[in-house]
Amino acid sequence: VAAALISRGANPFLACIASMLCGAAAGGVTGLLHVKLHITDLLSGILVMTGLWSINLVIVGGSSILAYYNKPTVFTSGPAALIPQSMFQLRDLTSVFLFCMLIKFITDIYLKTKSGLLLRASGDNQQYVVSLGKDPGNMKILGLMIGNAFTALAGCVLSQQSESADVTSGTGMVVMGLASVIIGINIFSRFKHVKPTLAVILGAIVYKACLMVALQLGLPANYMKLLMAVLFTVALLANRVASLAGGRKEHHAAKN
Repeated sequence: VAAALISRGANPFLACIASMLCGAAAGGVTGLLHVKLHITDLLSGILVMTGLWSINLVIVGGSSILAYYNKPTVFTSGPAALIPQSMFQLRDLTSVFLFCMLIKFITDIYLKTKSGLLLRASGDNQQYVVSLGKDPGNMKILGLMIGNAFTALAGCVLSQQSESADVTSGTGMVVMGLASVIIGINIFSRFKHVKPTLAVILGAIVYKACLMVALQLGLPANYMKLLMAVLFTVALLANRVASLAGGRKEHHAAKN
């Protein structure tokens, strides 16, 4: 969506908003399929992703890749244009960092609101949400809309960084996202002042750092997807071990 808009002269920041709205709509459809039509959560996501493949191809004009070089992007206009020339090489990194901090700040504020607390409770204890007279199904739909909106924003920023859009670029992102969450929560959430949102961001950095180290050590790029799967498996096992260790500590504490 962002690539199609920017290639036609649209403001890159408005393209970000449009991408988020489209992502939220896709998340809403996924939620409706799951909550209202009682299709399993995994199958609902697969159905929407399959449909979006064709929609994305239509948006970019039938080609799997759409380039829009020398067009204004969030990395070359707006606040990014104020970055000193001496920091030009760090422009992309600085812009992405500011985007991450902005989204983190907004998310942290939202999660402290009544709606945000209900959303968190829907994932931990649906019966509690029902006891408050709220429908956990609606909260699931809202959560999917928010999550997909942020996912679309990430894709929009990535597209503008490369000045192109590839409908296949999202392959493996689910694995990366889940691994980032698991790594971040397991490693960083134990620190008192680290919020879950920051832990996930740090987890993503650790995950990508592992991939970059592997490439620097000479791992062929053909094995990158395999390495991603291995890292995800290790993260899952670490999460399992941490859960078992926590359960044993609670069991011993209860005995004492």
